[in-house]
Amino acid sequence: MPIKKFSWLVASILLVMSLLWASFPAYPSLATPASQSANAPSSTVPEPRLVAQAQLEDEFVLPPLPYAYDALNAYIDTQTMTLHHDKHHAGYVNNLNAAIAQHPELKGVSVEDLLRDLERVPEDIRTTVRKNGGGHANHTMFWEIMTPNGQREPTGAIATAIDDTFGDFETFQQAFNTAGKSQFGSGWAWLIMTQAGTLEVTHTANQDSPFLDGNYPIMGNDVWEHAYYLKYQNRRGEYLDAWWNVVDWEAVNNRFEAVMDALES
Repeated sequence: MPIKKFSWLVASILLVMSLLWASFPAYPSLATPASQSANAPSSTVPEPRLVAQAQLEDEFVLPPLPYAYDALNAYIDTQTMTLHHDKHHAGYVNNLNAAIAQHPELKGVSVEDLLRDLERVPEDIRTTVRKNGGGHANHTMFWEIMTPNGQREPTGAIATAIDDTFGDFETFQQAFNTAGKSQFGSGWAWLIMTQAGTLEVTHTANQDSPFLDGNYPIMGNDVWEHAYYLKYQNRRGEYLDAWWNVVDWEAVNNRFEAVMDALES
């Protein structure tokens, strides 16, 4: 076969292959809300990254505490912080990685996207991802929004938004504490931003994340007994009151502004 004719044949084959490849549907994006069909377009609203410590290469990692284990000791004791971070949170990370390892196509997907599109996670690991992905996302936020240099009241844009929504900070604080007290058994109290751009106080059971409902967690307090029992025993209300002393309002405000920027863009 002449060289020119052979080259033309190869080029034609490559062109046909490229056209066929382009016609194949892509693996559905886990950033698409689960309520949409597989063929529906993804939301045009860019998702803010609210879990700062997402992944290292193909595995999720346990983020280090941004302060010493004893830094919050006046309100959350050292032993609780150590066990909570090194055992409980580490366990969620390890279990999440073990689940994802069974489906390599999910490696590199953020925990936020896994939770937002949970129905697209393979059924055999879906419950594990819900529990342990939620635990990882929730606790990463939890460490981030606490500080030994806490201020009792918010500042910045989040302060204005709280006043506009709840009337004043004290009313919001009472609603948040009530959410924590009324959560039967293990769970979380939350301040969330809805997709409509409104602030709401709510609570979730176990390690369920606001991401599951398409909402954005602005701040949350862990009301599992392992978060407070060594110091407060059954006095959950006392723990909820004390927790405000370690809230990092700058970090909370940063999360709020990240969500607002995304919703307004």
